[in-house]
Amino acid sequence: MARRALSASSWVIAAVGIALACLHGVSGGTTDSPFALAAISLAAVCVGGGWIIHRPPVSVTATSMVSIIFLVAALSASLGSSSASTVESLVLASQLVLVAGLVVFVRNRLGPRASSVLPDGLIVGLGAWVLIWVVLVQPAIQESTSSSITILRASTLGAAMVVLFLLATLLFSDSAPSPSVGFLGLAVFVGLTGIVLRAMSFRQDFSITSTTYTTPFLITCGFAAAGFLHPTVRHIYTSGTSRTSPPLMTRLVTTTVSLIVPVVLLAITDPFDTQDRVVRTVSVSVLAIVVMVRVIQSVRANARTQDHLMRSALTDSLTGLPNRILMLEHIEAAVQQAWRTSRQPTVLFIDVDRFKNINDSLGHSIGDNVLTLVASRLIAAVPSHASVARIAGDEFVILDATTESPTQSVLLAESVLDAFREPVNTPEGDMFVTASIGVAYSPKGVDLSADDLMRHADTAMYRAKAAGRNCIALFDDSMLEKVTKRLDVETALYRALERNELHLVHQPIIDIDLGIVVGFEALMRWNRGDGDIVPPTEFIPIAEETGTIVPLGSWALNDALKQLRHWIDADVVSPSTTMSVNVSPRQLHDPQFVSIVSDALTASGIPAEQLWLEVTESVMITEATQALSALRRLNSLGVRIAIDDFGTGYSSLSLLQKFPIQCVKIDRAFVQDITTDEGTRNLVRTIIAMADSLGADIVAEGIENKNQLSALASLRCHKAQGYFISRPIAVEDVPSVVHQLQDIDAWRARTSL
Repeated sequence: MARRALSASSWVIAAVGIALACLHGVSGGTTDSPFALAAISLAAVCVGGGWIIHRPPVSVTATSMVSIIFLVAALSASLGSSSASTVESLVLASQLVLVAGLVVFVRNRLGPRASSVLPDGLIVGLGAWVLIWVVLVQPAIQESTSSSITILRASTLGAAMVVLFLLATLLFSDSAPSPSVGFLGLAVFVGLTGIVLRAMSFRQDFSITSTTYTTPFLITCGFAAAGFLHPTVRHIYTSGTSRTSPPLMTRLVTTTVSLIVPVVLLAITDPFDTQDRVVRTVSVSVLAIVVMVRVIQSVRANARTQDHLMRSALTDSLTGLPNRILMLEHIEAAVQQAWRTSRQPTVLFIDVDRFKNINDSLGHSIGDNVLTLVASRLIAAVPSHASVARIAGDEFVILDATTESPTQSVLLAESVLDAFREPVNTPEGDMFVTASIGVAYSPKGVDLSADDLMRHADTAMYRAKAAGRNCIALFDDSMLEKVTKRLDVETALYRALERNELHLVHQPIIDIDLGIVVGFEALMRWNRGDGDIVPPTEFIPIAEETGTIVPLGSWALNDALKQLRHWIDADVVSPSTTMSVNVSPRQLHDPQFVSIVSDALTASGIPAEQLWLEVTESVMITEATQALSALRRLNSLGVRIAIDDFGTGYSSLSLLQKFPIQCVKIDRAFVQDITTDEGTRNLVRTIIAMADSLGADIVAEGIENKNQLSALASLRCHKAQGYFISRPIAVEDVPSVVHQLQDIDAWRARTSL
């Protein structure tokens, strides 16, 4: 609150100071007028108060106080009987103090960054000096009878131009000025205006009164007071934040004017004497040297910028390694140079395994540290003639243009893989990092582009990941064929739903004891428009990976429930018949999934308890928290949950007890051996007993013969599905198949039960 009050007060003080100065100017009073004394007193009080409250740097306070004291003393002396030399000495002293203070200020605030704007400030200062020399100093020398007074006045103007140079340096810097810097900068600039007006008053051809040039000095007092009262004066030496738009145009216009005006002035005026000619020549020569230095500085800065941009475009900012663009250029050059030689350039595509876990658990700074260490190890692991690049987050590429056989390529990959055997040392401690490496080489006589070769290595890397990670895979054409086919399937899958290429088939679930259909499992099938049939084992994993399983699953759920409603209404099945629909982890992650299920039940009119959603054991292991939340909300709707393929995963009994499970489906792997292997039979018996203890139904999958069905019946498994009962059938065949299955005599004859 106090900070806001002081900030607002500083602006008020600046306005009051300007008002007092203007009143002084209008009244035409002398330096001891009430308005002048009020402005000076205001400055003294605020500078002192600001120093007590904010404790700004001593050098800033001392410079401001001493320069103002010297200036006020000079103005007071000019009213008394003091000599002209005393007055001029005091004015000169005020400017010299200001020069010393500004030198310290620029050095502390800008530091090394000042070098980039010093030439521009010098151009402004020198240009102004040439103008002052021609217009004020030289005429004063010609008119004056006292050489000492003239020297003092010329020295004052020279010091003022140095002040102008330092002030321009601050103005041209890319450091955003704080309010206190702005106030004090305005104070200095307005004071310079007063110095120039005072010098002009000594010429016979100018009619400038003391009131005219003392008015800017009083405005200076007001701005100085505001600068010291503002809270930012405490940290006035702290370099400000860089401006979003550096004052490039201001620099350009100011320096251009500072060059043109003196040159034009010198061209249209003649020297008075030898001294004038020497001063003009020296001033213009120094100005030319400064301009030349500025041009050289600009050329070098431009070259550095171009080099930086080139490096940024072609190298990785974290590791300093070549990026994808530069590595492709290296590979292209290696492939071209290897043409008609025995060399077969090798490209290794390296992906750090499970790097996302490092970022998620330890943070991105540790992840960057790991990537830097991995880059160092890769450089150390390969020959000096090989190139290492980082082309993406945790992906690196190595090029060896000298290999001559696939064996050498694999040996290179093995040496790289060995580099990951030792743990990497991070701020969080040692950790083991592994990598999957894809190897591709450029065969003799085969025209491969750099992009092709890198793509082959990338494809092989994914094969290494699929093989279990932390291993090497050598590219062959079959990999590319598989990847191409997968891409084709993935692309077509996005349009399969809107093209009506997908449909459901339904496998009946029967009551073993009664021989009646008690439910169906809906299974998705895909017949592509070109006549190809894509098996579910091929497109379902792709749908889950790409996320298209969410809209596909929603469609399947709605279609299955609508069909069940139709069969119930047509008396094809009993009103209590259930429908089982498989659900993927992606669907359980969808925040809209529960609403989708609820809407589907409402639209079909099927009671919630007749919908079974089947999930795999893996959902309970890898997605336990998310899955549990979604399944509990579904269960609260009345929907029942089944574990599909039970026994093939690694779910614990504690997880099984935690989840809202109402049905356990025994996997076909157990059913196949139930009649031949006593151990399998005992496992099935245990699963059934466990389900009974949980109050869950049991459904056996994959029944292929009547012996398996009989064995399951003897173990008190009451529901089953499989090819022996019925294959998955099209919608239009359901009525006839259900009729056949529910023929009691035929069922007993078939099963001999």
